[in-house]
Amino acid sequence: MRVDELDLALITALQVAPRASWARLAGPLGVDAATLSRRWSALRESGTAWLTCYPGSGFAAVGVLAFVQVDCEPSELAAVAAALAALPAVVSVELVAGAHPLLLTVGSASAALFTEQLLAFGRVPGVRGLRTHPVRRLHREGSRWRFDALSPGQQRELAVATAPGADEPAPLSAEERALILALGADGRRTVAALAAELDRPEATVRRLLGKLLDGGRAVLRCEAALPVTGWRATATLWLNTPAAERVPVMEAIEGLRDTRLCAATVTDADAIAVTCFRGLDGLADYEARLGAVAPGLRVVDRAVTLRWVKRMGRLLGEDGRATGSVPMDVWAPAPT
Repeated sequence: MRVDELDLALITALQVAPRASWARLAGPLGVDAATLSRRWSALRESGTAWLTCYPGSGFAAVGVLAFVQVDCEPSELAAVAAALAALPAVVSVELVAGAHPLLLTVGSASAALFTEQLLAFGRVPGVRGLRTHPVRRLHREGSRWRFDALSPGQQRELAVATAPGADEPAPLSAEERALILALGADGRRTVAALAAELDRPEATVRRLLGKLLDGGRAVLRCEAALPVTGWRATATLWLNTPAAERVPVMEAIEGLRDTRLCAATVTDADAIAVTCFRGLDGLADYEARLGAVAPGLRVVDRAVTLRWVKRMGRLLGEDGRATGSVPMDVWAPAPT
């Protein structure tokens, strides 16, 4: 069952302003605050939408963010996917049509920890091989992608007081890490609830929250079950970009409507684009537009998502709705 227009507008509003009060959202959406609160509770409780938190884009400069393609025994595919989805460092797990049946998004706080995670992946029964694509620079982060349920004017109205700054990348403190993990379960938790969980004064939590979000050290992200929103197809493209034109080419990819995420990597395919479409026919159109805005760019591999097993820390059912969660703990030790 698809969400209705108001639900999708609410989800889009929370993509723009994740912690805005219901009263602040009421004006641009033209609906009273009580209705919005009730709608969000229903969306969250049904697993249709959720709001999570994770380290900001500067994390790739101090930790490791990587895409990992996994080969496994066909008969073990479901079991391998479930085992990997249970690991905190594995942010997302996709069953894909492509050269490798599983695609992971992985985060680790250090190169040493990332190496231990890879070794742990290799010990999962049924895993036959791994191909790793560490991110060198994140050009477009997935939280910036929007559903198209609000006009540009409505989005500007909501975004007036929400544009973050850009602090220099630096390791997160223990307090900051604890707050990010607490917000990961529900990015709209009140300061009072967060303070109670962390056993810290509310003033301290409020100050720390402002530092994390305003400085871009943490990202709040509203997600939804894609099949019920009308955006039914996602794909990941591995790209080779002309060395002399790499920066403008990445800017051009970043500007395409269907680009959810784009990043420079350190492997033979020197860039990755994660895309989202209403239907699979959108992929061919997207690749044509890539060729138009970036002559010389070459698609060297592609993976079309057949099913999300885990997405941004949420375990998903066949309909794309969240059925459970695993904290996105990039500081967690690798399992033994």
